[in-house]
Parts: sequence; structure tokens; C-alpha cells
Amino acid sequence: REYYINDGGAQVNVLARSAYERYREANGLTPEIREGLYPGDYLVPVGEALKARYGASLLDQPEEVWLDDVRNFATEAMMAMIRQDLAMLGVTMDVYSSEKALYGTGRIEAAIDTLRAKGLIYEGVLEPPKGKTPDDWEPREQTLFRSTAHGDDVDRPVKKSDGSWTYFAPDIAYHYDKVKRGFDLLIDILGADHGGYVKRMKAAVSALSEGRVPLDIKLVQLVKLFQNGEPFKMSKRSGNFVTLRDVVEMVGADVTRFVMLTRKNDATLDFDFDKVLEQSRDNPVWYVQYAHARVASVLRKAAEAGVDTSDAALARADLSTLDHPAELALMRKMGDWPRQVEIAARANEPHRIAGYLTELAADLHGHWNRGNDETALRFVQDDVAVMTRKIALARAVGVVISAGLAILGVKPVEEMR
Repeated sequence: REYYINDGGAQVNVLARSAYERYREANGLTPEIREGLYPGDYLVPVGEALKARYGASLLDQPEEVWLDDVRNFATEAMMAMIRQDLAMLGVTMDVYSSEKALYGTGRIEAAIDTLRAKGLIYEGVLEPPKGKTPDDWEPREQTLFRSTAHGDDVDRPVKKSDGSWTYFAPDIAYHYDKVKRGFDLLIDILGADHGGYVKRMKAAVSALSEGRVPLDIKLVQLVKLFQNGEPFKMSKRSGNFVTLRDVVEMVGADVTRFVMLTRKNDATLDFDFDKVLEQSRDNPVWYVQYAHARVASVLRKAAEAGVDTSDAALARADLSTLDHPAELALMRKMGDWPRQVEIAARANEPHRIAGYLTELAADLHGHWNRGNDETALRFVQDDVAVMTRKIALARAVGVVISAGLAILGVKPVEEMR
């Protein structure tokens, strides 16, 4: 699992200029957050840290004097924050790869030369694009990748007419590095605004791997935040943001993870702060956890009644008499669990697990509620042999829910508080 740090393009200079304004603010000056800079308050601590290191020595200096130092400082500060946020959410990255590290090492040149040797690099002028003009288009001769040979709509520039690399070139080099490391499947997770990047990146990986390594690109849609029934207003211009850290601190890591995984990656997610904290079936996190807690409570009551609730004892239980339609429905639902896991794994779609758990929880709660009227359906019975069979069924539900939550990185609860 790798985190690709985009620290080699023009946007990192925007970060540096934004951080410099917060540095000026930390020195008692009014920051000039011009159009195009990042106005978020998350850069205020970076400005204060810059002041702690440099004092006032960078004030009134030309940009060429401070840009490199501030850029490196701000990038390191942002990555420290990102690592902390990921740790809060229980996300572990095995490798952090820097885009900047690809420059000046010959790795970009090596990737492009590999494509050139395959007859896929040429000099030419692209036709003017229809609609919005992309940043990498020029009405002049550029070095182009013949990506149309591998399924793209148009060929793509890799080097500009001034000799500098396009933003696509280091990405090609990064993916070439992963191909050379021997991976047999690559998965990229990109923002929804990178939809136009999918075909060109797949074309590059296909060409570099001779079609042996598939690339699955998951485009992740936006999350819309709601509070008190109203959309939470966020503005780039005013710097009014809610960060991931804010969300985790408000509702907890487990709730955040589960809710974020209830929708397919390319579907917009409505994250309602009020709903995810309420105790109702409209809150999928609570609904699933409550089902697991109910199973745990049944096991405790059974143990108190003298039932052997060990896995070995429950495995020996005769389940043939569990023939009520509600009991059979629970068993059929659990019987589908392995297939659901396989489907989710093959499609790289963890939201399927969250959806299945919600359905299983609904079946368990429905079965539980029917026991209010039909005593024969209750898990706790006077007859120890009968209760053992029913406890085995409940235990199976708990095992499946626990396994599903483990896949999602969420801890099951034993009792609701």
C-alpha cells in the first residue's frame, strides 16, 4: 500500500506561497491570500513553525530566496499532518513515494525511453482539443506518447516544447517503477476530478508491462457533510473547511470508516453528523454494532444459565431442528457471506461488505423482535439443549458480523453504551 506524494508539480509552489503568507501573519503582518492560494486555517500552524525556525529573516525577501526552503518545510509539515490523520483513522501505508524524487534521477527518462523503444514516443503537434483546453496542450511540437495504441482517445504529451516534463511523465515513471517491482495488479485511488486521467494511465501501464499488469483506477467522489439537517457550507475562497481530523474527532474513527464505506467509491456520500450518532436503524453503524452487541448479550445470558458457549460445544449442536422460516432466512443469509466477500474482493468494492452487514443486522433484529410474540424464536430458552442450538445460530451471526467489521477495519462492540 503506497502513498504517492505530489510534491513535484506547480501545486507544491502554491502550497509554499500560501504557507509564506501564514509565516508573514505569524510575524504580525496581514496575510495576502491571493486568488489561487490555499486559504485554509490548517496552514496557520505551518506559518508559526516557519517563524519559530526562521524568525523574521525571510520577510521582505524575494521569492527566489525563500521558495525552496518554505516549499520543503511546508511539504514536510503537510505530510506529518497526513500521517497523523491516517493513523487516527487506522490506515497504514507501507511506502511513501515522492514525485519530486523522480526528477534528476534518470527514472523519468528511463520510462520514456522504454516507451520510445516500443515505437510509442514521437514528436508532433496535437489537434486543438474540443471544449476546455487541458493544461498540457500546446499549439507547438511536443514529445508525445502514442497512448491511442493502448486504448486512449488521443495521444498525450510527455514533454513540453520548452523541454520540461508534463505532469503525466513522472506518473508514468512511478507506475513503471511499480511494474518493475513485480506487482501483478495495480490499483490507483484518485479524486473524481481525475476522470480524464484514467485511459492515459491505463495505456501507459499496458504499454510498459506488455499488457501483463492490469491497472484498476478507482475514482472517489466527494463527501457532502450535513449538520442539523443542512449542508455544511464549505468555501475554498474563505478557507472554511472541515478536515478529516475534524470528522474523526467528532464521531470517532470506527464510525467514520464504516460510513465512508457504505457507498461505492464513485457515488457521492452524504455524511450526516447527527444521523451517524443517533441510535436508530437509519444509522447503519449503530444498527450493525447493536446486532453484534445483542449476540454478545445472549451469549453472556446463556453462559449464566449453564450453557457451554465454547466454539467446540456450539459446533457440535444439532441445528436440524432450526426449521422456522426466520431461522432458515438467517442461515441462508450467512451462507451467502463467502460469496459476498469474494465478489467484494474481486471488484475491489468494500462497500459491498458494509451493505451485507447492514442487511444481516436487519435480519437479526427482525428475528429478535419476532421473538417478542413468538417465544419459540427467542434465543434464551428454558431447555438447555434447545437454547444451545439457538445460541449456535446467534454465535454464527456474531462471527460473521465480527469478520465483516474486521475487513472494514472497525472494532465490534460487546455492549452498547
